[in-house]
Amino acid sequence: MNPGPLISATELLTLCRDADPPLLVDCRHQLDAPDAGEAAYRDGHLPGAVHARLDRDLSDPPGPATGRHPLPARDAAAARLGALGIGEDTHVVGYDDLGGAMAARLWWMLLWLGHTRVQVLDGGLRAWLEAGGGLEAGQVDPVPRELPIRAPQLGTCDQQEIQRAVIRGQGQPLRLVDVRTGERFQGITEPLDPVAGHVPGARNLPYTLALDPETRFRSPQELRALFSGHQLDQAPDQVVLMCGSGVSACHTLLAMWQAGLSGARLYPGSWSEWIRNPDNPVATGEEI
Repeated sequence: MNPGPLISATELLTLCRDADPPLLVDCRHQLDAPDAGEAAYRDGHLPGAVHARLDRDLSDPPGPATGRHPLPARDAAAARLGALGIGEDTHVVGYDDLGGAMAARLWWMLLWLGHTRVQVLDGGLRAWLEAGGGLEAGQVDPVPRELPIRAPQLGTCDQQEIQRAVIRGQGQPLRLVDVRTGERFQGITEPLDPVAGHVPGARNLPYTLALDPETRFRSPQELRALFSGHQLDQAPDQVVLMCGSGVSACHTLLAMWQAGLSGARLYPGSWSEWIRNPDNPVATGEEI
């Protein structure tokens, strides 16, 4: 049976005592300080955990027409994740210190490759420590394994489909949801990209609304109420999630799965790709 998308710290502590424990993957990363996550990992990480760096292991290098964290081709992604020690039957648990915002990218990529034995540690590093878990310093060298590619469990949407459906109103209708903060969505501030604002027609639902004050995911019932209030429970397969560069949108996709609302897709290039095309329109302010 495939696990749910989340695992609690107490459940993980129990599994780590088994003869065949899960592979722990530290996904800590700071967008404004790319080396900080790896340094924090070396200072102290869950025992036995390997580190996955967002801009090396979970993304391609950016190009002139891409977003900041381009999604690798599926064969390249499988090779990189296999190099971290993820094989055909590996139970993977990713964690970070941002409420799952980075670990959800690992979760999404593995499901996109058809690997379903993957979870995110609910509450991350903080929850692990509060549950009595310890840390170890240094670096764990992965034991590479072959990760087979199977039918994707999650889908993507490209820029051209958004141009047709959202901008020109052609083809299959889409509900485009941007999970960045309200200030970035409205164009009030933009700390990471050269253009502020959002895709015309997109709606704003900050990914952090899925978390409680302890940076744990809200209950499935609370999440369903949240998504129902934004009409994402109606035809989830017509929902496309985006953010700045296709990372934090994975967090909202995970939250939708936790709420029993699977089927939504990711726009991997997201805002940082959209603005690379000078022909793409940009909106500011609130969407009505």
